[in-house]
Amino acid sequence: MRTVLYLLRHGATAANLADPPRLQGRRQDPPLAPLGVRQAEVTRDFLAVRAIDHVYTSPLRRAVETADIISAPHSLKPLVRTELTECDIGRWEGLDWQTIRAQDADSYRKFMDNPAAFGYPEGESFAEVHERAARALEELLHAHAGASLLVVSHHVVNRTYLAALLGLGVEHARRVRLENCGISVIERTGAQTVVTMLNASFHLEGTAAAG
Repeated sequence: MRTVLYLLRHGATAANLADPPRLQGRRQDPPLAPLGVRQAEVTRDFLAVRAIDHVYTSPLRRAVETADIISAPHSLKPLVRTELTECDIGRWEGLDWQTIRAQDADSYRKFMDNPAAFGYPEGESFAEVHERAARALEELLHAHAGASLLVVSHHVVNRTYLAALLGLGVEHARRVRLENCGISVIERTGAQTVVTMLNASFHLEGTAAAG
């Protein structure tokens, strides 16, 4: 029995598109930027011909908006799973990495050395995010064995889950870089779960230029 999980990062927000980008967790809840809407629409068209039986999303607005757009051709209502919400990044919410490094050097160094052990100050660690998100995704894979699922979540959630499946370890999840509306595919056959596609984003080429 083959189960397929399409795991997506939400479309871009203003914070994602800022120069430099600003960190966003769960304490702010911005909508998609116009480009993020377009990314979701292009992804919708790309996935429209693929069988999708169930759609799940993080409760945050940027993920819900992305899931609503992509699921429309399949006539499915995305279901919210709170465990898929983005990492709580604590007092670094809304800051860029240059500012964080300058203002919070010790915490920055510890986080960069091992984000699984040393999390975001006043927020979560990568290990905590992986524990809750991986448990939820495992429940979905089990509940919908033999079906195809679409899950829209966030950068930290997705990269920690994928890092563990790829054998990198959650502490090295920052090596897994995911584009907004990049698609990763996880397939389960029997007891074996493998990543068959990582961060596919070729469908997004030209999206920014098109506005």
